[in-house]
Amino acid sequence: MSTLPPGPKLPKAVQTIAMWGYWDRYLEACRRRYGDVFTVRAAPMGTLVYFADPEAIKEVFTGDAQTLHAGEANAILAPVLGDRSVLVTDEADHLRRRKLMLPAFHGDAVRSYAGIVEQVTEDEVDRWPLGRAFELHPRMRELTFEVILRAVFGVSEPARLAAMRAALPALVDLSGLVMLMWLKPELGRVGPWKRWLALKARADALVVDEVRRRRADPRLDERGDVLSLLLRAGMDDEDELRDQLVTLLLAGHETTATGLAWGFERLLRTPDALERTIAAARDGDDGRLDAVVQETLRVRPVIFDVIRKLSRPARIAGVDLPAGVLAAPAIGLVHRSRQLYEAPRAFRPERFLEGAPAPYTWIPFGGGIRRCLGASFAQMEMRVVLRTVLRRARLRAASAAPERPRARHITLVPARGARAVVETRSPRAGRIAEQDLAAAGV
Repeated sequence: MSTLPPGPKLPKAVQTIAMWGYWDRYLEACRRRYGDVFTVRAAPMGTLVYFADPEAIKEVFTGDAQTLHAGEANAILAPVLGDRSVLVTDEADHLRRRKLMLPAFHGDAVRSYAGIVEQVTEDEVDRWPLGRAFELHPRMRELTFEVILRAVFGVSEPARLAAMRAALPALVDLSGLVMLMWLKPELGRVGPWKRWLALKARADALVVDEVRRRRADPRLDERGDVLSLLLRAGMDDEDELRDQLVTLLLAGHETTATGLAWGFERLLRTPDALERTIAAARDGDDGRLDAVVQETLRVRPVIFDVIRKLSRPARIAGVDLPAGVLAAPAIGLVHRSRQLYEAPRAFRPERFLEGAPAPYTWIPFGGGIRRCLGASFAQMEMRVVLRTVLRRARLRAASAAPERPRARHITLVPARGARAVVETRSPRAGRIAEQDLAAAGV
C-alpha cells in the first residue's frame, strides 16, 4: 500500500501553469504549507513527490539505481539529446557511458581548459559597450557556447566555427513551443516545428562530420579536447558521440551561462562582496572566487530540482511510493532553508570560506552516481570568467532593483537578463603589447 504525501488540490492544469511560470515561488509556497515532503502534479512530468530534507535527499541520491531512474525521468529531452545520451539512459548503459566520459572532466583535463576560457572571456569583454546598459545573460550564453566549441568539440577553424555558431545554439534553445512537438509528433510537419526539425538535421550533420574529421586527424593522440579524449577512450560510434556532444552542449552551455549571469547580478547588488571579489580577482585569490561561485549556485540555483522515476515501488523518508512516481530532491528549497543556512536569502560568499557545507545541503549539481559530469568544469569556468571580467571591467547594475528568477524551460534565469553597465574597461595585456609595438613603429 502507498499513500502519496499531501499537496495542493488544484487541478493539474493550474499546477502546470504554476510550475512552468513560477517554479521556485510555487514550490516554496508548497513547502510552507505542507512541509519538507509534498506532492505536486504537473504536465508533462506527472506526479512528483518533492523532498526538501537532506536526509531524505541522501536516500534518493544513494538509493538503488535499478529503482530510481534518472534517465527515464529525463526522457522528455531525448528528442534533442538522442536515445544514447548519458542523461537519458539508466543502469548499465548509463554507467558504461559515464565511465568513458568521466576522465575528460576531472583533474588535469579540466585545468587544461582554463586558458581557453580566459581567452574567450577576454574576447567577449572587448565587445561590451561602454556606458550603456546591456544584458549579461545572452553575452554569457555566447561565451559559454564558444568555450564548448573550442574545449569540447575542439573546433578552431573559422569556417567550421561559423557553421556551428549558426546551427547549434538554436538546437538546444528549447522553447515551450518546440517542446509541444515532443508530445504531439504530428506537429513536425508544419510551421516552427518543421523548421526546428530541419535545423536539427543540419546540426546533427555538422556534429557527425566533426566526429569523422577528428577520427581521421593524424594529430588525434596529441589533442586535448573532449571529443578527442572520448575517441581515444573507445567511444567510437558516430551516433553515440553525436548524442554525448549535444548533451554536453545543452547541459554545459545554458546552465553555466545562467550561473554566471546570476553571479554578476548578485555581486553588482552586494557592494561589499563585489569589492572583495574584485580584490580577489586582482590578487589571484581563487579560494574567494570559488566561494562566490558556490554562494551564487546556492542562493540562485540554476536548476531548482532533479528527478528520479521509480521503476518499482519504494520507501523514501518513511513514505511508501508507487512505481511511476517522480522523486524530486528540491535543490532550491534545501539551499534556502533557514534551518540549514543563516540568512539564507542573503548573498554571503564568506559562509563557504568558514567551512564545507554539511552533506546534502549544497547540491546544485545533484548527487550520487548521477551527479553532473561537468561540475568541476562548470566551477572552473565560472571562476575564470569572474576573475577575467573583474580584472578588466568595472561594472554596475543598470538598476537598483534586484532581478527575480524567471522560469526558462528547465532553468531559472534573471528576469531582465542581468542588465549591467560597463563604467570603465582596461586594455588586455596583449593589446598593451600591440600598442607599444605600434608606437615604436614596429
